[in-house]
Amino acid sequence: MSLIYSVEDDKDLQDLLRFSLGGFGYDIELFDSAEELFDKMDKGSLPDLILMDVMLPGMDGIAALKAVKSNSHYKKIPVIMLTAKATEANIVGGLNYGADDYMTKPFSVMELSARINANLRKNAKDEVLEADGIRMDLSSHECLIDGKKASLTIKEFALLAELLRSVGKVKTREELLEDIWGYGYEGETRTLDMHIRTLRGKLGSHAAKLVTVRGMGFKYEA
Repeated sequence: MSLIYSVEDDKDLQDLLRFSLGGFGYDIELFDSAEELFDKMDKGSLPDLILMDVMLPGMDGIAALKAVKSNSHYKKIPVIMLTAKATEANIVGGLNYGADDYMTKPFSVMELSARINANLRKNAKDEVLEADGIRMDLSSHECLIDGKKASLTIKEFALLAELLRSVGKVKTREELLEDIWGYGYEGETRTLDMHIRTLRGKLGSHAAKLVTVRGMGFKYEA
């Protein structure tokens, strides 16, 4: 489940984002100001994507955007600007400062969800996941286990990537089925169990780290 941080001081819009994006399967955390956002991120809790309003109390959204994109720890996080300012100059200005996308209010939550997905996919192309002897390059779709190339199917690769993105945390069966086989997938859970079994068979000495959590799902325990 992707973690989205939203910086928005309008309580009604906060409620809309919480309800709608939560319904689309995102984990969303809301902030009233950019200062609250940076306080959270400075403690090491980073999101997969940021929704940033322009008109904010204290530090405005453009200044916050510049701060995100100039920080080596944060600059790869996609930022979508949400604002009532619809002039071409404002849009171009935000993009010039590094905004990954731009939506003007009022907006369709369906379109917002589509744009979030597009930016998450674009950002994932350069992602490299590493954990305890396993290295996955998502751009080249290559997996190395103890330095040797592993021959994984598309689903096995996607399954291992989801688990490595959340090392030590349980991914429920429902989350894995939706993330890998698609939202609303109605196949029986034995499909997932079969892929877990074949994946374990390819992990060699790391197989025992792919743990079944009874009644919940699976996790990779480095």
